[in-house]
Amino acid sequence: TRRSSYTVVKSPHVYKTGGETFEMRVHKRLIDITNATPKTIDNLHNLSLPAGVDVEIRM
Repeated sequence: TRRSSYTVVKSPHVYKTGGETFEMRVHKRLIDITNATPKTIDNLHNLSLPAGVDVEIRM
């Protein structure tokens, strides 16, 4: 899991103590498929995934 943390100053002036922190987490999984057929690759392309989930296929 890769974490990125960003702090944004809330106030319009120089008061740096009033900040709001945002965090983004990126989770990755790697699946190695050996002897993949064209049908297997086509099925991976046609998966219905929720929003924010992406599949990258490399050969």
